Amino acid sequence: MNVTVLGAGTMGHGIAQVTAMAGHDVTIRDIETGILDDGVDAIEKNLQGGVERDKLTQAEADAALDRIDTTTDLADAVADASFVIEAVPEDLDLKRDTFADVEEHVADDAIIASNTSSLSMTAIADALERPERAVGLHFFNPVHIMGLVEIIVAEQTSEGTLAAATDLVEEIDKEPVTVTDTAGFASSRLGVALGVEAIRMLEEGVASAEDIDQAMELGYNHPMGPLELTDVVGLDVRLDILEYLREELGERFKPPQTLKRKVRAGKLGKKSGEGFYVWEDGEVVGVSGDDDR
Repeated sequence: MNVTVLGAGTMGHGIAQVTAMAGHDVTIRDIETGILDDGVDAIEKNLQGGVERDKLTQAEADAALDRIDTTTDLADAVADASFVIEAVPEDLDLKRDTFADVEEHVADDAIIASNTSSLSMTAIADALERPERAVGLHFFNPVHIMGLVEIIVAEQTSEGTLAAATDLVEEIDKEPVTVTDTAGFASSRLGVALGVEAIRMLEEGVASAEDIDQAMELGYNHPMGPLELTDVVGLDVRLDILEYLREELGERFKPPQTLKRKVRAGKLGKKSGEGFYVWEDGEVVGVSGDDDR
């Protein structure tokens, strides 16, 4: 199958990687060649790491990389695609515009999916003339490691589209969980609720960032604490999701001032080098000084 991924960022290149590893031909499209190059470099690094950990052979890694092409041309990217997955920034208007642009160039029977983590899939699908082909595929970061894909069924999604999306998720060795199109779905709503309460606890001096995270890692067997996870996801992304959930579900999702302050200061987490923790080369090396109690 030919699969096109729109966006070569953290989520986009991860989706492209696991899809290519499953044997599908993948085209990644982004607006700049530099972004595409960075995405492919990240894929190559992930694959090489898998070889070093004996998760796959060098031949399998090379074959996956060979299945990936890149382009800045949207029409070329989707012309032969049977499945298009957008992984553009979490903005409703941008996603709707992307869907509409894709539909101008894609085959009539192609499925168009969104990697939205919280936005209304029904509203995104409404940008299409044939919205029954739309579905949400919410992948989790890092895509090549996390086993879950949340399938979001828009009001317009057809049974055939849902079945094809489920098949694709299983083919790429992920576990599908199907949810209806409600604000925050299942995973984002619960994950954000835990994260926002952890930030409030930090503000109130209940415990340090490290101790809050350790409480969930050791006490509840979470692989990563809620504050470190917020850093990995991106504080700006978490803030946008909270603002949206607050509008849709009420004041219990009101963003804490600490989160707003950090985003204003450009402390966005792992991608900027500092959030609740300090990061170097993708690893935590310390705790943010402005969270000292």
